[in-house]
Amino acid sequence: VQLQASGGGLVQPGGSLRLSCAASGGTFSGYTVAWFRQPPGKEREFVAFSRWSGGTTSYTDSMKGRFTISKDRAKNMVYLQMNSLRPEDTAVYYCAAGRPILSSSTYMSSYNYWGQGTLVTVSS
Repeated sequence: VQLQASGGGLVQPGGSLRLSCAASGGTFSGYTVAWFRQPPGKEREFVAFSRWSGGTTSYTDSMKGRFTISKDRAKNMVYLQMNSLRPEDTAVYYCAAGRPILSSSTYMSSYNYWGQGTLVTVSS
């Protein structure tokens, strides 16, 4: 499965962006899909995950209520809606897919497939 992330860009603080992740060469069926991000000069960190089948979803605490992960099964797409963006949300955002057990779903090592990343810059 190849993943393609898109939708990044420059946005002012308080603004919104929607990131998209498309799968090719396969589908997301049976996978857990996730978003991670890597701020400048920092380690990559977990943002959110969602099981493709079923409603299990989880977010990093600082993103709860601001970010929403969603799925379009018909289009085989995953989205990350980001609202109330802050300068500290500036990062390269990556989508990922894997088959982790639930307790390991926030770990990068649990995901086999990664998109190339899309840069989000929050700045006035």
